[in-house]
Amino acid sequence: MSEFYKRWATVYDRLARLPGLRSWRASAVDALGLSPGDTVAEMGCGTGANVPELRERVGPTGQVVGLDITREMLRAARRHPDRTGPSVDYLRADATRPPVRNVDAVLGTFVAGLFPDPAAVVDAWCDCVVPGGRVALLNFQRSDAVPLNLAFEGFVRLSAPGARLSTDSHADAFERRVAAARRRLTERTVDRRYETFGGGFLGLVSGTVPGGDRQ
Repeated sequence: MSEFYKRWATVYDRLARLPGLRSWRASAVDALGLSPGDTVAEMGCGTGANVPELRERVGPTGQVVGLDITREMLRAARRHPDRTGPSVDYLRADATRPPVRNVDAVLGTFVAGLFPDPAAVVDAWCDCVVPGGRVALLNFQRSDAVPLNLAFEGFVRLSAPGARLSTDSHADAFERRVAAARRRLTERTVDRRYETFGGGFLGLVSGTVPGGDRQ
């Protein structure tokens, strides 16, 4: 899969900046409840489309850490002035084994359905977060609108190139993985919230890692 993103990093970057996605990304960042001075990690950050929103929330005294396994994605991120600066770090790393600890929040957008064991990945992400910090997952999903569901199947095939998610439907397998990630986040967190956008085509699940006073 990393070879696909290596070849298509530029195209991916353009798609990630589509105007319609900006408000959805902002909602995902809002769900983290960030404050100035916080440290937030984005797992599978791609070309850094969420970084401007994250950086705005944590301010100059905070830190944004973007992790991605594909070098070309990170190179594309660093080409954007609004996605770089003293408060932004990019790490080439596997999001299933994130090399970060004690962050205030973790964000994963459009990636939960790509992992073979999404529940274990969410466990790893929650383990990175301080008690009272938040984790948010934004993903595409099927909706009640049939035309959108056709688009969903196409999105899954594009986002998981070459991956045999299922012998039947890529979309079914993708949704099972997203559901597994959401279930584990529900099990690991309190103060959970669920929102939908785009006619139900996107779902945002977030929760607070228990054990702290930060809300």
